[in-house]
Amino acid sequence: MALVLSVLCVVAYYLFLSMKVRENPTYSIHGVNALSRRLWVEHVMRSNSAKDIMAVQTLRNFIMAPSLMASTAALLIIGTLTLSGQAENISHSWHVLSTGGSHATEMWILKVMLLLVDFIVAFFAFAMSVRLANHVLFMVNVPEHGTHHALSPRAVAHRLNRAGNMFAIGMRAFFFAIPLVFWLFGPYFLLISSIGLVLALYRLDRSECQEICESGSESAVPSQNAPVVSMHAKYAK
Repeated sequence: MALVLSVLCVVAYYLFLSMKVRENPTYSIHGVNALSRRLWVEHVMRSNSAKDIMAVQTLRNFIMAPSLMASTAALLIIGTLTLSGQAENISHSWHVLSTGGSHATEMWILKVMLLLVDFIVAFFAFAMSVRLANHVLFMVNVPEHGTHHALSPRAVAHRLNRAGNMFAIGMRAFFFAIPLVFWLFGPYFLLISSIGLVLALYRLDRSECQEICESGSESAVPSQNAPVVSMHAKYAK
């Protein structure tokens, strides 16, 4: 029941987020990042080789992040496999703080297996992000004029956005590992951590411009008692 409620909580959040993004594509920080990557690729490919070095440096810095995270995911996979071999020893001791839930070894193996699948998804997403970014590394330096349609700025930007989306999926898999780890200690910890994760994602997924617009909506409305100074009176002083 705790697992079902946690999944429903996450699904409800993503339905809410998709509805907001459908109304405003830049509501999410992912939409803003996709827009900036597309504009960046178009600017680089239309600058007549003036931005080649900058483009290579930027993409190299981008590739470093998913490479590091893929290595981290591989280490976590090895650690999870090691943890699965100690099910009989720690399945009861890790449920000391829990007042409910099953202490059976089979249930422990199921929890560890879901955690392992989560880390494998993260590793695959980060590896795909590196692969796609390596493709863009060559494509972005191709001049725009006289090229194949598959090497147009629009197509290159689409591939770079796919690399960014894969990186976001890998990071999201790391975030989902938090409630799965807490599930090892008991079902109530799973439910509490899932609710906390959804609240954190609500803050992280919203773009900064959306928060600025909402916070400045009231201050943007002028007060009725605000003094109005004409240009003539201003310069008369």
